[in-house]
This record gives sequence, structure tokens and C-alpha cells, in this order.
Amino acid sequence: MDVGKFTNRTGTAMSSYVAKETKQADETKKYNVTGKTIGQPKLSENAKKYYEELKAKYQNMDFILVSSDMKEMAKANAGSFANPLKMVVLIDEEKIERMAEDEQFRKQYESVIASAQKKLPELQQAIGNSPNVKGFGMQVNDNGAASFFAVMQKSFDEQADRLEKQRAEKREEKKAAQKKAEKKEREEQLEEKRTQKKESQEVIIYADSVEELKKKVEDYNYNYMADSVKTDTEKYLGTVIDFKG
Repeated sequence: MDVGKFTNRTGTAMSSYVAKETKQADETKKYNVTGKTIGQPKLSENAKKYYEELKAKYQNMDFILVSSDMKEMAKANAGSFANPLKMVVLIDEEKIERMAEDEQFRKQYESVIASAQKKLPELQQAIGNSPNVKGFGMQVNDNGAASFFAVMQKSFDEQADRLEKQRAEKREEKKAAQKKAEKKEREEQLEEKRTQKKESQEVIIYADSVEELKKKVEDYNYNYMADSVKTDTEKYLGTVIDFKG
């Protein structure tokens, strides 16, 4: 037996084994992710590479990666992450990991995202120009589908006029007595924030499809406008008021 050849073959086999083990270790090691996140998601090298490719493929969508422990929080507060310019896509780290490795799984979920992207111009035209739509988005669910949401801002013209009047008065006060006004302005800014928080309310509308979301937004706007022009008497019609308490 040629000992030299045996040693070389053994060394080559060991080198291949070590390289394979090193590669697997690198793939299982998790790294921080660039971009918008909820929680502290981390991805393997393969998944991180795939995620960057996914974001580049759907550039007109705003991806937010969710850590596994924050999935329920993100679902419950989906409206908080809505974007008025792009459709938000909430997707968790577990799905990205599997999409990077499983071709069938990847095709399934990418088809959901692609379908939403295809309908995006239609959705933007239908609800994106609505003055009270603060933003909209989608969440990739565990059941192989997606849920959609829109954040509706409830506001009134008279509120905007009143706030503008308050700002004008503040500017005059500031000119009249700078030092005194600075202190007062700080106090009024805090009060204004409290007032705006009370006067401005958000309504989050959820749907299982783009078509359903459009209809719900249209229905909400119609009912909201119809209700805003009712008299106080009309608003109480059909309402049961309990005076026993």
C-alpha cells in the first residue's frame, strides 16, 4: 500500500468534512438584519441573502421583518405599522428561513406577495387618495394566505381650523412677549398634544383580500360622511340610552 496516497486521500476527505461542517455552522448562525424590524429578528446567512433578494424583487412594498416572539403583537397592532406611500408587508423570521430552503414553500408565499403587488395600483387608486387613509398593508399569515389592513384617521375640518387658529395666536403671543411666550408655548404644546390625542382617533379595518379591503374602506367612508352630516337628534335615533346607572 502506498502510505502517501492513503494519507493524501484521508487528508482530502477530512478537509471536505471540515469544510462541510463549517458551512453548516455558518448557515445555522444567525445574523442581524438590515431594514425595518419588529423585535430582534435574526436570520441565517442563506435566509439573510434570500430576504435581501425578496425586498429587491418587490421594491414598491415596505417589508418589515418580525421576530418569532413578536408575531402576535405585530398581528394585534398591524395598523401601527401602516405606510401611506407603500404597502407594508409584515413577515416573520421563521417564514423567511423556510422560504430560503423550501422551494415549494417559497413559491406559495411569494405568489401571495406577488398577487398583492399586482393589485397594488388598483388599491392605491381606490383608497390611497382618500384623505382619511393613514396607511395600509398586509401580513403574511401561517395559513398560507395574507390578511390586509387599512388605518383610517378620523378627523374634522373644524378641528384643523381650531388648531391653526391656536397656532396663529401662539405666534402673536411670541412676538409680543418672547420670554413669557416661550414658557407658555411649551405648556400649550403639551396641551395641544393631549387635545389632538383626544380629538384624533384611528380606526383599523381588516380584510382577507384586497377586494374586501377596498369595499370596507368605501363603506366606512360612506357611513362616516353620512353620520357626520346628521343632526344630534338623528344620531340618537335607534340608539338605546340606559339612564338606570
